[in-house]
Amino acid sequence: MTGLLNHAQRAMHVVSLALLTTIGAAVLAYTIACALGLAPWLSLSLTFGETTIPQAGTYVQIALTGILVSLAFFIPANRRILGLERAHRDFRISMEDVARAYHLCHSADRTGVFTLSSEFDAVRERLSYLRDHPDLDSLEPQVLELAAQMSQQSRELADIYSDEKVARAKTFLRQRQQEAERQQQLIVEALHACRDLRKWTQQIELEESVVASQLAQLEEQLEATLPALGYSLGRDGANVVPLGERPAAE
Repeated sequence: MTGLLNHAQRAMHVVSLALLTTIGAAVLAYTIACALGLAPWLSLSLTFGETTIPQAGTYVQIALTGILVSLAFFIPANRRILGLERAHRDFRISMEDVARAYHLCHSADRTGVFTLSSEFDAVRERLSYLRDHPDLDSLEPQVLELAAQMSQQSRELADIYSDEKVARAKTFLRQRQQEAERQQQLIVEALHACRDLRKWTQQIELEESVVASQLAQLEEQLEATLPALGYSLGRDGANVVPLGERPAAE
């Protein structure tokens, strides 16, 4: 949409300049003819308050002619401005074409299409490739030649970042990422196992403490009950020994 408006604006600019030139030339020629008596002057009745200006048409015609002739002096400057805009636009379009051709040539260089090593042969090989490319058939030879030279200058970069090396680097990084993810999964599983073992250990310790408490209570009960029966616990608390002969029952 913007490009269409720009084209329309430039077209109206050209039409306006042409119309101004034509009208100015016609008015100047008619005024000269009037001055030579070959044509009648402009007749116009003009009053300013109570003052009537005689031959007002002649003055208006001369003033209008002067204005149009003065405006005509701006035409060369406008033509130069239009020329600069057109040159800038053509330069921008040409650079876009060079960038597009260079991108295609550099991409082909990264895939290993070009094999010649000498500078002259490398440029010629790239230029031949660009000329035969179906997407660049409308470009000028100078654009293709510049793109070929740029591609030849960056061939070392294309070799460093060739598609094969980039693919190998991506594969290596992908494997490292997979290994890191696998290690992360193992760490997560180990953390879960540690948490389960810790819970199990706490549960066992709790059960052992309950058993120890029950054994202590049982020992206290035995120590209180066995003397009445004539027995007592051994030194280690595990054996029951008699206290002596029990008194005869009355």
